[in-house]
Amino acid sequence: MKSCFVALPVAILASLSSYAEAQPRPGETAIIYKSDAGDTVDAFEGSVSVPENRNAADSRQITLKYVRFPATGETAGDPIIYLSGGPGGSGIQTAKYRRFPLFMAMREFGDVIAFDQRGTGASNDLPNCTSSKHVSATEPTSDAEFFALERTAFAECLDFWKSESVDVYGYTTAESVADLEALRRHLGAEQIDLWGISYGSHLSLAALQQIDDQIGRVVITAIEGLDQTVKQPARGDAYFDRLQAASDTVPAAKAKYPDVRALIARVLTGLDQTPLQLELPLQDGGTAPYLLQKRDLQKITSALVADPARAVWALDVFQALDAGDTAPVIALMQRAVDPTDTAISFRPMTVLMDVASGSSPERRLMITQQAETALMGTHMNFSMHLETVDPSLDLGDSFREAPVSDVPTLVISGTLDGRTYPESGLEATAGLSKRQVVLVENGGHNVFMQSPEVTSVIQDFMRGETVDGREIIAELPEF
Repeated sequence: MKSCFVALPVAILASLSSYAEAQPRPGETAIIYKSDAGDTVDAFEGSVSVPENRNAADSRQITLKYVRFPATGETAGDPIIYLSGGPGGSGIQTAKYRRFPLFMAMREFGDVIAFDQRGTGASNDLPNCTSSKHVSATEPTSDAEFFALERTAFAECLDFWKSESVDVYGYTTAESVADLEALRRHLGAEQIDLWGISYGSHLSLAALQQIDDQIGRVVITAIEGLDQTVKQPARGDAYFDRLQAASDTVPAAKAKYPDVRALIARVLTGLDQTPLQLELPLQDGGTAPYLLQKRDLQKITSALVADPARAVWALDVFQALDAGDTAPVIALMQRAVDPTDTAISFRPMTVLMDVASGSSPERRLMITQQAETALMGTHMNFSMHLETVDPSLDLGDSFREAPVSDVPTLVISGTLDGRTYPESGLEATAGLSKRQVVLVENGGHNVFMQSPEVTSVIQDFMRGETVDGREIIAELPEF
């Protein structure tokens, strides 16, 4: 990974105007952090060493890295720890891109910590696993065969990681909560504030369940509750109804997509009956055959619906296919798959965290029943099909109990988030007595930078103001 910062000797940085007010903590190195847009800011790089598995007496130590942006406010509050989504996202890298201004704005309230959770970014020393199992790019594979291959590949990868001295039982959200407590002590703080998105909200809720005495405030969006790693397919269908309602507000879009659900169902049914043979362009200028199946579009659409603009892209693909035009789906598949590389592979932290958070047999049964009629089937939930491979990975139903806490928590949801749903966010946070809820109309999964009002709401909440019930209207993408 290319570093996003340049380490400088402390003596050089001492001449910079902000340095007199911001000193490195023990073990930290003064750096200049550079955003993707070229902005630079004085910061500090640090790390904390923790056991890979606190339940194993002989556990190896792993190193978790972070970048600390010093507070700029007159009265610095608790350190604010940014928790990326995924699972698997890097906080250090996230701060480089569109959210850089928000990271800087949050410094008004305390040091902002771009944290790389265990197994991510600069805190990752785990090997990816490419199994011996393949899903054919040219022959039809049923869902049952596909999921069986995935399970066999995952079992193979568990053995591979163990052979590489990776403790696969250490990559759980419960361990990451303990990491946050270790980071708090390392920073010398009585409390920490948490700021998380998607899986980062999942980790934040687990922290509220387990260490809420050490938490001052929480800001979360794209809420994934502790029992919501596996999403309800019926709520996915309800999302398409909201997308329809949004498109109906734009006359041209209403004419273009008069019935979103019917369009998607029609195309998926056609692919189920007759998979489509495509020729996908390769980087060397050639092409390779690829058999487009119903499952392919379900999986890719399940990712694209995270945000409205990409959901519109998916609708364009469906509409073109409905008209017999394969050019848009070829362009999409060219970006999504490599027809020459069909081996099943896994990133360890991503798959292990989701499998550990898991779901109960009752919830899996509910999901399976809903999937029988839902547009995306179970393809929103890749980890659900892996949960039975090694049941001892599961953290259990007690982990999945919703937190009960009086820590002030800001819950932000987007109405056009097709991955995590507003109604699910309300359920997941119902036990938070000081919860404040803000709805972003037309907002997606990555809602932080969709409207400057989101930043204002977060700032008001961090100042102790009441923002509960405030509504933000974000611009719709062009349909």
